[in-house]
Amino acid sequence: PPMIPDRSLEVRLFIIAANPLARIGMGAMVERVGGVIVVGEASPDPDLADLIATHTPDALLWDADGGGIDLLPTLEGIPPTIALVADSNQAAEAWTVGVRGIITRSTPPERIVAALRAVVEGLAVFDPALAAALFPSTPHESPTTEGLTTREREVLTLIAEGLPNKTIAGRLG
Repeated sequence: PPMIPDRSLEVRLFIIAANPLARIGMGAMVERVGGVIVVGEASPDPDLADLIATHTPDALLWDADGGGIDLLPTLEGIPPTIALVADSNQAAEAWTVGVRGIITRSTPPERIVAALRAVVEGLAVFDPALAAALFPSTPHESPTTEGLTTREREVLTLIAEGLPNKTIAGRLG
């Protein structure tokens, strides 16, 4: 007998993009990979929350290049969202408004599907190049004892040796 695909394993996706051709293209790309079913699409507008609620998606895929991502905080009860961004400025804006998946517009469809699955499972997903822009590393600074009294330095030294509190108290009198 032919195998019937288990639709419960598919990510129900709602696509948001200002450009209708972009919506159609993104939908076709991710459905071709498999594991995703596009349940709806729309341009970013204030009625978006109602449309999303009607289609009950598992995730949103938002083309940030068309704008409107600033609507996200006004939408209540929406599923995890992935933003497709053109640059680190759009990535920073998307992160600020609550997007938990941020990938570039040039991301291959297979990776988009993998990212969708990840955000549905509660993970955050970032393109490595964008992650560096969003979370710049800061040089690690060594703690300093400057500004501590002699007695505080003594206590700190004994703590660093791993001594228990009672032993430290006994040594310091």
